[in-house]
Amino acid sequence: MCGIVGLHLRNPALAPRLGELLTGMLCEMQDRGADSAGIAVYGDPRWSPAGHVTVSFVPDASCVELTSGLAAEAVAGALATAYGADVAVVDAGPTLVAHVPGGDAELDRLRGAVKEAFPEALVAGFGADVAVLKGVGHPRDLAEAYGLPAAQGWQGVGHTRMATESAVTPGGCHPYAVGPDQCLVHNGSFSNHASIRRDLVAAGAEFDSMNDTEVGARFVADRLAAGYTVETALKELLTTFDGFYTLLVADGDSFAVVRDAIACKPAVIAEHDDWVAMASEYRALVGLPGIAEARIYEPEPERIYAWTR
Repeated sequence: MCGIVGLHLRNPALAPRLGELLTGMLCEMQDRGADSAGIAVYGDPRWSPAGHVTVSFVPDASCVELTSGLAAEAVAGALATAYGADVAVVDAGPTLVAHVPGGDAELDRLRGAVKEAFPEALVAGFGADVAVLKGVGHPRDLAEAYGLPAAQGWQGVGHTRMATESAVTPGGCHPYAVGPDQCLVHNGSFSNHASIRRDLVAAGAEFDSMNDTEVGARFVADRLAAGYTVETALKELLTTFDGFYTLLVADGDSFAVVRDAIACKPAVIAEHDDWVAMASEYRALVGLPGIAEARIYEPEPERIYAWTR
């Protein structure tokens, strides 16, 4: 079944409340999936400070605990050895968030250092603006373990999972964030994911799970790397993927929603002068400030709804 939530802030004055609002939204969707939960947060100054690049990772991809079991100081030391300079590490429950000053070159070095120091690690997300936190367990427990209520920023995307396509591990948990500052969450099932996976592997893609959602995420990332916008990438996804699905896709500047032609997977959008929000069910939106004044509607089949920062 699964539950999706997303919040894109238009009013910067709400940035200090992003994590609080996302926590309420995510926990309202716990009945739709209590196997695992994940969240992508854009712009938090602790996880992804300005002028830094960030890699979010679970040191052991098989971890099913609410903590990594590792001290952040020890992890920072191991990463500094592999990276060749100091690395800051923030403990976010089962996920650790490492960041260093710099740009794309340093981001590639830091991702390499994570894999060198922790060969069994799952890289959950990376970029200049995003922290991606993944874990196995009840969404409310995970939100607390992440420290989500205290998060700040301009945008967040979350997911509660009821596993149908792959194992209940961090690797099967959404969001899938396989390109820089990109993430995708999905409610539904892609019926032709195996053939698309083969094409992507033949083109050089590497996968972390057998989850059908990861195929969609890597397809979108491939198109974005080729110069597509989020909207044009999703238009091609609509013509390539079969199945039933509602998708929420985000990057550092945009936030987009799309449903398949049948649109049997639930979705609701609310637009307010201060924010745009999306969820699988309206109850996830009722705690947002000004919800009574928001324009609320169900997204139409095969129509792409997108907002830019």
